[in-house]
Amino acid sequence: MSTGVTACKDLWLAPAELAAMDLPGLSNKRNRVVEMAASWAGRYRANGSPAWRKRSGRGGGFEYHHSVLPSVTVQALIARGLLNADLEAPKTPLRAAPEAANDANAWGWFDKQPDHVKAEAQARLKAVQAVDTQHRAGLSKSAAVALVAHLHEVSTSSLWGWLKLVESVGPADWLPALASRRKAGGVRSEVDPRILKFFKSFKLRPGRQGFEHCRRETVEYAKSIGLTEADVPCTKKLTRELRRTTSKRVIIAKTKGLAEVVKTIPPQIRTREHLHAMEAVNIDGHKWDVFVRVPNQDKPVRVISVMIQDLYSNKILAWRTGLVESAVLTRLAILDMCRNHGIPQHFTLDNGRAFASKWITGGAKTRFRFKVKEEEPLGILPALGIKEHWATPHHGQAKPIERMFGPLEEIVSSKPQCQGAWTGNKPNAKPEDYATKAVDIEVFEAILAEAVARYNAQTGRTGANAKGRSYDQTFADSLAAGAAVGRASAEQLRMCLLTAENVKANKDHGGVQLYGNHYHHDVLHEYAGQMLTVRFDPDNLHQPVEVYDLKGRHLATAEVRAAVGFYDAQGAQDRAKMNANLKKATREAIKIQELLSAADMAAAMPIEIPEMPATEPTVIRPVRNRGSAAARLAPVPAPDAISYRDRFTALAEQIETVEPWRKFQVFDGGLTPSSGSEGPKK
Repeated sequence: MSTGVTACKDLWLAPAELAAMDLPGLSNKRNRVVEMAASWAGRYRANGSPAWRKRSGRGGGFEYHHSVLPSVTVQALIARGLLNADLEAPKTPLRAAPEAANDANAWGWFDKQPDHVKAEAQARLKAVQAVDTQHRAGLSKSAAVALVAHLHEVSTSSLWGWLKLVESVGPADWLPALASRRKAGGVRSEVDPRILKFFKSFKLRPGRQGFEHCRRETVEYAKSIGLTEADVPCTKKLTRELRRTTSKRVIIAKTKGLAEVVKTIPPQIRTREHLHAMEAVNIDGHKWDVFVRVPNQDKPVRVISVMIQDLYSNKILAWRTGLVESAVLTRLAILDMCRNHGIPQHFTLDNGRAFASKWITGGAKTRFRFKVKEEEPLGILPALGIKEHWATPHHGQAKPIERMFGPLEEIVSSKPQCQGAWTGNKPNAKPEDYATKAVDIEVFEAILAEAVARYNAQTGRTGANAKGRSYDQTFADSLAAGAAVGRASAEQLRMCLLTAENVKANKDHGGVQLYGNHYHHDVLHEYAGQMLTVRFDPDNLHQPVEVYDLKGRHLATAEVRAAVGFYDAQGAQDRAKMNANLKKATREAIKIQELLSAADMAAAMPIEIPEMPATEPTVIRPVRNRGSAAARLAPVPAPDAISYRDRFTALAEQIETVEPWRKFQVFDGGLTPSSGSEGPKK
């Protein structure tokens, strides 16, 4: 079709002219073409000259070289004779195919992209596949592009660009090749390190300080170091920098504590399918959200139940209720379990005072409470051969029984008998009728027993072991399948009932004292002054107690000794009789021994005095006496050679030699100092 216009090599057209031509690939609306022309500005021809220029004539504006037009538009201009037919249809400059499209990891990169990028790539793939189908059907590529662009409501230039992206890519990898790879431009603005450090330090603390408040405090800090508010970025910028430069786990640890960091990793999943009924149990206490009226208590209180649950079936086996979570409740709950169901092999418990008590776990080498002593008595669990397992302190997930209290609490508190006695499950969630009623302890225990029965009998349980059955049925089926369970003897039940305490026997008679009561048995005098283990019922201290040594050997059953009045004659007579019997029995015991008398032993062992020979040294050291010692040791004539008077005269002369100032006179009666002696000169 000829238009009467001579075809030219270079064609320059204004947006209004292009819109008036109603060319394929372009809109016939002038304003739409003007919007598209905004992207043509700044492009250059193959020879390096600009592809746009100012339009001469009325109206002014810009006109554009045909090289910037879409390929389908250029083909239409050639068909209309406005361009030389021998010119190859120019293609819109397109970006190079992304490197990821030709990379073996293209699909890995694509999988990490957000959903909107994947959806956009899917739409592009449909259009490219449609072009490929039309082209294979016989249409030229340009015609196929024009047709598909019209059907999919996209521009032909965009479609040509998508085709360019998949030119060197196999059809199987077209999807990641067509995904958009837009990148944010610009350079990240830097934040003063001091500002960012203070902002992070102020925010990353325990508390709920908001980002806006942290920025205001940061502004005050900036002023103190010579900066202005303009030097502090906006709140969003500071928040982005904090999250970009700080690990999420660090943020959680600084604001919520290290315990919360553990939640950032998946919890450990433990299976109980390999267990059987009564192989392992766990225990815990729960304070009920119901006011209960208890004897000897002025006001209603919230009671606590210590409950034991089977780990295989989740069935509640035993429980006891009291004012506090104590070793007494724990001991009685274990007694009920052993009496009604048997003795388990494993026992999971936490480090509460009731469970870590030496009455329950005494002798265990690993527990998180109290000092472990070598001489402490064995608790109930070690004595029964039950292996204790300590759950992690302050970690409720370690014990499955924790998850049981919620449903059971709902059953108990929803009873009509508890209307007005329910306390609410939180301090700030008290009901309208709070504390208007209290339930008697007998009524509450009956409600709890019924709730436990309903909880165990409820069908449709979805646990791994239940599989739609009730906990009762799961427990019974396991026992019927041949689960080995230890049965408790009368002695073991008594051990559960009695509490053990180490006491020191009296150093004289061997009796033991416990909580103000005195217990004695004749056998105990053999263990006077030694540490003994006393097993007793703390609920009845006037009953006889069982006495064992530290190795667990039973010694005696000691009776309690009752106190008597100070002037009780009968008591005195009984004591005198007991003393006489004791002495008689002791004398009989001595006769049985057939001991030797002192005379017999003396005759068998006569005293012999050994001779002590004189010592003759091989080397003799000379000893010389000087001064007064020599004078005193001067030889004195033998008494038989001189008379008595002469001996005194010689003695006086020796004294005058030693003490010249002393003068003596000899008279018939002896010696006396002379009157002229004055004593020593001082």
